[in-house]
Amino acid sequence: MKLGCPKEIKPQEFRVGMTPNAAAEAVLRGHSVVIEKGAGLGAGFADSDYETAGATMLDTAAEIFATADMIVKVKEPQAAERKMLREGQLLFTYLHLAPDPEQTKDLLASGATCIAYETVTDDRGGLPLLAPMSEVAGRLAPQVGAWTLQKANGGRGVLMGGVPGVGPAKVVVIGGGVVGTHAAKIAAGMGADVTVLDRSLPRLRYLDDVFGGSFKNGYASAGNTAELVQQADMVIGAVLIPGAAAPKLVSRAQLSEMKPGAALVDVAIDQGGCFETSKATTHQDPIYDVDGIMHYCVANMPGAVARTSTIALGNATMPFILALADKGWKQACIDDPHLANGLNVHDGKLTYFAVGKALGIDVTSTSVILK
Repeated sequence: MKLGCPKEIKPQEFRVGMTPNAAAEAVLRGHSVVIEKGAGLGAGFADSDYETAGATMLDTAAEIFATADMIVKVKEPQAAERKMLREGQLLFTYLHLAPDPEQTKDLLASGATCIAYETVTDDRGGLPLLAPMSEVAGRLAPQVGAWTLQKANGGRGVLMGGVPGVGPAKVVVIGGGVVGTHAAKIAAGMGADVTVLDRSLPRLRYLDDVFGGSFKNGYASAGNTAELVQQADMVIGAVLIPGAAAPKLVSRAQLSEMKPGAALVDVAIDQGGCFETSKATTHQDPIYDVDGIMHYCVANMPGAVARTSTIALGNATMPFILALADKGWKQACIDDPHLANGLNVHDGKLTYFAVGKALGIDVTSTSVILK
């Protein structure tokens, strides 16, 4: 199979879909790999690194899309890229379709087969291709939130760890999954007063057992959430419903009850965001003010640490890339039901029920597609 990796074109996206190591593994298995020139530079990989791995460098994304059987990316295909997809081609990348009807429409029209990193599962009920980026985003969230809190950026002017005689920042993390746990660990490590909210009692027990000395936890009822948000200097939104739009957990009306200059960091923005006032921003212009509350809603947070993120993502995606190349997408999905859970679009049909529910589109069961 011919694998193709174009340069990412979403603003300030510096990651790359394939590392030189992944390219080398594919070549060793008898596949050919084409990479757009300069695709890896943002993550610290020179074109020569790919050539040493056995890949061929091409000048443009158009050449990649025209010649590759499988396109491997990081972010969802942008409008210009979606026009280059063709019937029968395989796309393997993050998609986040639930809040994006235009992308969904274009992918359905392309006739391509699209497997989304974020809905591939594992034996433990986890999301193995989302987890590494959730870890990165979770660890970044307190860091960027602390920057947002600085007075020069419109924030409250509160130091995360305080100083002797002055209390630390109060941080509320909504969601105790991968993002929330890593966010809480880093925020607590910075000296903040941290509370993690979740609706799963088993998860809260786990957090208490493992991290009870580092941060507090609480049940995410509407009343408890509203009370703690009102007291917070920083709120980190870390709630995920796999493949579906994120629930809105803080309303605009609640902003007037928050401390002026408090920071909202919405890590769920790829899925539409979990604050009513969230809208996607970029690393170039990351924050905005709504009713005196500073919002940080960058849709590709891990892109800020592109080398770490690319290597972490590549470690997770490589086995799946190789399985798809070795067997073809259909047999690979038949052999691995967890990979099959990543199938979102095939030949003009939507195959992921949470996306269909969010967008009001009829869904064809994956089991029917794989017959």
